[in-house]
This record gives sequence, structure tokens and C-alpha cells, in this order.
Amino acid sequence: MISTYAPKDRRKRGVILTPQGLQKLNLAKCNAEFENNDGNRYTLEAMSERTGLAINTLSKVFAAETRVDKQTIKGCFRAFNLALESSDYFCPQPEIQELELSDTKHPAQEKESKLEFPEGQVPLDSTFYVERPPIESECYQTISQPGALLRIKAPRLMGKTSLMAKIFHQATKLNYRTVSLSFRLADREIFQDLNKFLRWLCANVALELKLSNRLEDYWDEFFGSKVSCKIYFEHYLLEATTKPLVLALDDIDRLFSYPELANDFFGLLRTWHEQGKYREIWKKLRLVVVHSNAVHTPLSIHQSPFNVGVPVELQPFTGEQVLELAKRHQLNWSTEQAKQLMAIVGGNPYLVRLALYHLQHRNLTLEQLLPLLLSSKGIYSDHLQRQLWSLKQQPKLAAAFSKVITASTAVELDLVQAFKLQSMGLVNLQGNQATSSCRLYTQYFSSLFGSGSL
Repeated sequence: MISTYAPKDRRKRGVILTPQGLQKLNLAKCNAEFENNDGNRYTLEAMSERTGLAINTLSKVFAAETRVDKQTIKGCFRAFNLALESSDYFCPQPEIQELELSDTKHPAQEKESKLEFPEGQVPLDSTFYVERPPIESECYQTISQPGALLRIKAPRLMGKTSLMAKIFHQATKLNYRTVSLSFRLADREIFQDLNKFLRWLCANVALELKLSNRLEDYWDEFFGSKVSCKIYFEHYLLEATTKPLVLALDDIDRLFSYPELANDFFGLLRTWHEQGKYREIWKKLRLVVVHSNAVHTPLSIHQSPFNVGVPVELQPFTGEQVLELAKRHQLNWSTEQAKQLMAIVGGNPYLVRLALYHLQHRNLTLEQLLPLLLSSKGIYSDHLQRQLWSLKQQPKLAAAFSKVITASTAVELDLVQAFKLQSMGLVNLQGNQATSSCRLYTQYFSSLFGSGSL
């Protein structure tokens, strides 16, 4: 008897978040970041740890376009203290899939798998990192110099972390030791006392270098904390290696809120850099200082590290760079299309890349996407809510920004407020003359100021 092979229908199962459910989850995630992470975005890795879900699964949940198991979404909601309700998800009509005759991926699937949701640092091997010459080569050259000091400044979401990863990768190829330390990791009480702060710094650098904590062997109250810190670096941390050490200090903006501490610590960094010019042990140290905000703490010109070394300021993408990034998303764009997108989001790398991701991922045209960019529930809603939250915490800053977006010409602002708005990426500055950095912010916040919601 001859039997006939009849393959079973293979049906897609699972659910997808509704717009209401996605907004609910994003808002809870945003609140958790402000309450538990100092307002900083969770990386996908941190989200994975919090929810217990794989990174790929999380991407599917938040993209809200691919089916996932209902229990998966329920677990994600639970991680942010939410209860999943029937209105938060829907079950698409099951579709019969064709029998998979081979393991070979369809070209469209291959293209899809290469897309990366723009979240945090761009991976080192990513095709979506666009260089901004001559910045990268200048940074590589600087860290190869004995006793170097590199100062990287740019507003949030402009690519500082990704650039740092590139610099560290180059340092590793040169067989250097590397340590990256973010001041976001320090508890607030650490900044209340110079001695405690410097001990925290030394202990963390030793930890990253896989060295024992020997603070008690080198710390001497008679010499004071600054000299003790210098001794710890000179006689222990730097002495322990024959290789140069690249030490990156990220988020130093936090110190600006503690002027006395900042004055002492920045003076110490300046001393280390100066000693690197003539002392062999200090030539090993290559300092990289990373910040979003312009320095507005009064510092002696002879003590400040911000008027020595090599300054690098990341600029927005140019039209050519936006076109190049579109090409890497396999979009065949014209110069005019790049201009259309930049007319709304400027050259902000994160905002540009998020738009390109959704264009490719959802298979949309630019004309279809443009109306969604300015929608309060569009692809930028999570980002805009973060900016809104930050302004609500600082009413004077919100009032200053209101002046900027309601004026027809550049507005002169208090210097500190101008710098803070610039660090958030909300304004462009010429001196202390501020203009809105892009139409997205102008339109979104104008409606809020006009309605009295801010």
C-alpha cells in the first residue's frame, strides 16, 4: 500500500501587545528606570536580568509585531509590577506556514536577523556604527601617547559610549590595560566626602584590574586623601603592570553638583596628567574623561583638567552620514529623503537610527513613517516621556526651555540652564544663545506647554 505524505498545518501561536499594552509597559519601564536606575535607560542586558527573558525575546515583546507566548508577556509585565489584562494583548488570526524544506534562510529573514534595535552601545562588530572622521583616528592617536588626557563631550544619546567601546577595542589591540568607571555607579553618599570618594575610586580601579584591595596599606591620614590616592595609584595600581593603563571616567557630570569635591578631584586629575609629562610611572596612565554637560563649576585654570589634553566634541550626523546609515539599513535613499528626516530629528544619531530601524523592520516608506514621528504615541514616545520627566523635576529648566521653543529667534539663557538643556540634547548653543535642537522637541513640548501639562 502506498501512503501519501500529508504535512500537518503548522500554525503560528502566541500574542502581540496592543498599542495600549505597549504604552502601559513602556511607562512602567520608564518609571522603574527613574526610581531604580537614576533615570538612565535599562540596557537589554539589564532588562534580561530583571525579567528573566532572553534579549531576542525582549526585542520581540517591545517591537509588538511578532507573536510571543502569552506567559512571556505576563512575566514581562510582572517584572514591572503590572497585571496583564485582556486589553493589553491580542491574538492574530493564525496563519498556515509553508513546510520548511531546508534550513536555508530566506534573504528577507537573513536581512531581518541583521537588524539591531538601537539600544545603548552599538556592538563593536555592528555595521550600524558610522564613523565621524577624524574623531575616531584622533582618539586612537591620543591614547597611544604617554600620559595622555582625552576629553569627550556630547549630549546624551550622541554616541559617547559607543565611541568609548571603539577606543577600548583599539587599546586592547595595542595590548594596553583598560578600566571604565561610571560615576553613575556611586551611591550619593560617596560624593559627600572626598576621602570616601577617592577610596571608592581606588577600590573600583583595583577591582577592575583584578588586584586585591590594599587601601589600608597605602592610605595615611597624615598625608590626607589626595596624596594617599596618588600613592595608591603610583606605588600599587600603576606599579602592578608593565603595560599602559587607559582609565575612562564616565558621567563625571555628577560631580558638578558637588563643587568642593569636583574642585579637589579635578585638580588631582590635572596633577596626574602633568606628572605624565616627566615621570615614567605616570606616563603609563592614559586618562579619558567623558561628560554630557559643559563644565560650569568654578575651577582654577591651573587646576582644571578641562583646559589641557585633547578635547573631542561629538557632533550630530551630517546629511552624508544619515545617507550612509540608511544604506546600511538597505534603504535606497536620496539626499532629499535624508533632509526630510533631519528636518524633524536633526542629526541626533539615536533618533535617526530609531527611525531607520522602524522603516526597515516594518517595511514602511518614509512617507508612511513621517506622520508617526511627531505622534505622541509614535516611535519616539518612550524617549519623549523621559525628556518630559527630566524637565518636570526641574521647573526652572522647563521654564527656560519654554522660552526657547516659543521664540522665533535664539534666546539668551542663564549659562547653567543653557548647559543643562544642551546636555539633554534639547537645544543647540551659540555662546549662551539657545535654539531648539529639532522640530520633534519643539512640536511635542509646545503642545504640553500650551495645554499647561508642564
